[in-house]
Amino acid sequence: MGWGRTGEAGERRPARPNDEWNRAIALCAGQAPLVWLVWWFATQAGRDDYGYGYGGGGYLGICCVPLIVPFVGLLHAAVQIAPAAALARLRPRASPGPEWAWHLAGSVLIGAGWSALGLLMWGWPVTESLPWLAGVGVLPVLVLHSLRGRLWGGGGVWLRSVGASLVLFVGCGVAAASMADDYEPPRLSAARLAGEWRSEDGGVLRLAPGGRAELTRVPARNDVDEDGYFSLCDGTGTWTFEQDSRLPGSHRDGVLVRVAGECGQETYWTIGGTERNPELFVLFGDPDVGDLRILTRD
Repeated sequence: MGWGRTGEAGERRPARPNDEWNRAIALCAGQAPLVWLVWWFATQAGRDDYGYGYGGGGYLGICCVPLIVPFVGLLHAAVQIAPAAALARLRPRASPGPEWAWHLAGSVLIGAGWSALGLLMWGWPVTESLPWLAGVGVLPVLVLHSLRGRLWGGGGVWLRSVGASLVLFVGCGVAAASMADDYEPPRLSAARLAGEWRSEDGGVLRLAPGGRAELTRVPARNDVDEDGYFSLCDGTGTWTFEQDSRLPGSHRDGVLVRVAGECGQETYWTIGGTERNPELFVLFGDPDVGDLRILTRD
């Protein structure tokens, strides 16, 4: 591949040993915000935010992007683009096909390897991780080879990469934000709410049609002078269906659960999920980083 030098043979321009490496880092860094935007849209568009406010933390994260992106580009180039170039150089001399195709194939192969590692180490589904980890190497490899022979140094590629990334990120981000905020919670009746709701940690909330509630390790809000935001309660209580809720801090339908005895205060469970898979959820504590508890139907 000639990794480490740019320019055609016979050019008078002095070869710079790090030009190709710098270009790879710049291209990987330039696409990083766009990859994040596509990932965010694919995973968050039309989904419930469960009342998370994100507040100033989101703005702080945006301010940190210029500091983080170069390191992301360096990491990506080091673990995928450069190793793929090394694989491409190992091909037989008589092998058919252009060099960029071999480099691209090596990048996809390395992405598949990282996907397999993610499955073994962290249980990432291959069907979800493979397209991302293999796909993020396509654009840097193709653009890197298209720049061969051009007199752009690393600085020129950085300026063009950052500029194009910024324009595309802002333009696509505005469009994505307008399309992503279209979640509508399901409209459930009191009859559909009656039944058994369970949490991942074994909690069970049984809502009887007559308004009686049975709780098994179900969280309920604590009073302001108690330690912690909630307690896990067992026992009985009552529930009411609150439509177009006028409770403070809520504008969505939900279930107001009142626990008999001294365990916890009344707790408003907001309706979320979808018509097919409804949910009840409550966010305890800080709206930005609170403890989210979700109940689902059997």
